[in-house]
Amino acid sequence: MSRSRSGLALAGAALVAVTVLVPNTAQAQFGLRGGPLGVARFAVGHIIGLSRLRHARMAVRGGRYRYRSAALRSQDPRGSERGQPANPYVVRAAMTAQAALSGWHGGRRPQGWWRHPDGSYGWIGPVFWPFAHDDLTTAIILGDTTSLSLYGYGDIYAAIFAPYAAPELAAYTAPQGRRGRRVPSAETVCDSSDTGGLPVDRIAATVQPNEMQRAALDELASAWTTARDTIRASCPAQAPMIAAERLGVMQARLDAMIKATDALTQPLAKFVDLLDDGQKAKLDSLARERQAALASAQPKDAQATAACDPDYDPRYDVQAQRRYEQLVQQQWPADDIAVTLKLDDTGRARLDVLQGTTLRTMETLSSCPMKAEATPQARLAAVKTRLETMQQAVGGVADALDDFEADLSDEQKAGFEAMGPKRGT
Repeated sequence: MSRSRSGLALAGAALVAVTVLVPNTAQAQFGLRGGPLGVARFAVGHIIGLSRLRHARMAVRGGRYRYRSAALRSQDPRGSERGQPANPYVVRAAMTAQAALSGWHGGRRPQGWWRHPDGSYGWIGPVFWPFAHDDLTTAIILGDTTSLSLYGYGDIYAAIFAPYAAPELAAYTAPQGRRGRRVPSAETVCDSSDTGGLPVDRIAATVQPNEMQRAALDELASAWTTARDTIRASCPAQAPMIAAERLGVMQARLDAMIKATDALTQPLAKFVDLLDDGQKAKLDSLARERQAALASAQPKDAQATAACDPDYDPRYDVQAQRRYEQLVQQQWPADDIAVTLKLDDTGRARLDVLQGTTLRTMETLSSCPMKAEATPQARLAAVKTRLETMQQAVGGVADALDDFEADLSDEQKAGFEAMGPKRGT
């Protein structure tokens, strides 16, 4: 198959992957409801990620959905840092899928609609953002924001229309019976999913620190461990059964990650400032090596590259228009919600605001790769900015949900919550 045909096939696969994540046909036009730029870039993120999806699924099938916490602890999602083959996405997809799908439909389904395009999952039962600490490490030290960039609209959508029914979700916080042996507890997921810390030995071998620099590196490693504990403490003890609580879990997790970046700022700057220019170049070489490896694995799709260009405007791209028209065929079950809840005009207007607010996060949380900053301090600042942007986006959606539910009866609220598991069938 030619390269151009491969690109078209990949784009088509991306459309299939995101058909549950795009605007309502009756209300969306090209350029509205989240913006064509946001939708195009959201789709591009899936195109890029799908290049790894087939291998990830193979890894998942190898485990056949049996979750083993020992295996989860033994694998390092950063791969090559510890001498393992450098394909962290396959490892992550296998581990998160085993955990996420063991509680969904009794573990009988091969894949869930809320998965990330690399095959991993941003929600595992009540746990949002597994590998949060590892993602910070990989982004700041190695300059690899691949996983970080994939968190956004799809995860917010999954928080509103939960894939898990209440008994399935509760199984993660109180595993019982035979099925309980297959479903990991939230505590197990939280304890096991952050597998590493600061790669101290690798950094030391690279920069060859003197005594003062080594002391600063040890101080940085200690701060990294404290940051991990801060993030770990944000894991929920109870399953969030309603959308407002799930959005609250997202906010708590993001808040913990932002606090973690704050705690790393001073010790990271202290260590880097003690290095001479040659040592700084060697430290930055870790990121360059990682970026080169990622670049060699990316699909050579010119359209995907163009759509992530800051100056790209899909309104002048005929193929992008066609893709958008396909993308808007399915999205929120707005009509089903209005009928099921018997919404009046005010309720329907508030639902439209909730939908519009959520769709706008496609653009504010673009899944295109983040810019590769040159230094660890600059990467730390960029990561914090991304997390703060996501925190604001989730907060805006939470406010819109509160407004929508303000005048709903308990029966209507229960009907709205039932839409989530229904969408996951």
